[in-house]
Amino acid sequence: MTILRSLIRKEALHIVRDRRTMVITLVMPVVLLLLFGFAISTEVNNVRTVVVVDRHNDQTRDIIECLQVNEYFSFVGLVADSDVERLLRDGDAEAALYLRTDVGLTSAHIVVDASNPTSAQAAAAYLQGLTEGDAKKIAVTYTLYNPQMKSAYNFVPGIMGMIFILICAIMTSVSIVSEKENGTMDLLLVSPVKPTTIIIGKLVPYFLLSCIILAIMLLMAYTVLGLPVSYTVMTVAALSLLYIILSLSIGLLVSALVSDQVSALIVSAVLFMLPVIMLSGMIFPIDNMPAALQWISCAIPARWYISAMRKLMIQRLEFSHVIREFAILGAMTAALLALALGKFRSNP
Repeated sequence: MTILRSLIRKEALHIVRDRRTMVITLVMPVVLLLLFGFAISTEVNNVRTVVVVDRHNDQTRDIIECLQVNEYFSFVGLVADSDVERLLRDGDAEAALYLRTDVGLTSAHIVVDASNPTSAQAAAAYLQGLTEGDAKKIAVTYTLYNPQMKSAYNFVPGIMGMIFILICAIMTSVSIVSEKENGTMDLLLVSPVKPTTIIIGKLVPYFLLSCIILAIMLLMAYTVLGLPVSYTVMTVAALSLLYIILSLSIGLLVSALVSDQVSALIVSAVLFMLPVIMLSGMIFPIDNMPAALQWISCAIPARWYISAMRKLMIQRLEFSHVIREFAILGAMTAALLALALGKFRSNP
């Protein structure tokens, strides 16, 4: 136990003394959460809109007033029909609403700039909903779990899945491989210390650092970003700790397969970071992917972690609803840890 404590202390001092890495490690999760929570958003607001009216009446005035007070639109003004194309082309407007009155009935025609398809679809939907004023055909819509449709709610679980892969897998693999390059790993392996003790001593400081980052991210998610707090917080923490151990196992496996830091960084970043972003459901819905990619995504641990975290943090469901994800992550952790330990012992 004394030897293990000394190894943990040695690795912890190595992490703490590398101040630049420590600052990046602790600040990066905060910056990413703030960016995805406030700056990077899938919501469409302040759509610059112009209106063309051939004949004013009470209905056209009501629509224009709604445009002026609605936060989704930025009313540019009333313009002539001949100016619409120029305004859209120059970027001074993103949408145009034509209000034409014939025999006392006002019809609406919508023109949007589709150079950005996402914004165009949202703007068209907003304008269509604004102009459908028939009281006899009111559609009542209820939005569950995320009534304000905040994109931050969707991004937080994905950012957590990405951060732990980045911290645990990449930093752990690079740290262990650097010991190989410096020759200190060979000295440790020929000493009376068991290889398992060496591995635990290397992993525990990164596990503790990841726990600190987990606490910071959960605190920010529930305070700054306003995610609803519920009794599932302990389940969220337990699932995250399991995912952290899984990520450490990935880093250990990479360190056993490569012999230099550059290779460890490339393997960790390319083989794990890109799939987390592209195939985990963090940004792109898995159901919209081709069947082959959906099957491949099943091998991405972040897919199951992000799916479970959305159920726990956003939908606030009970543990029984994430048993499948928990079991899959547990099986992956056991398999990766056994494989990494086997590789490390046979090829240190």
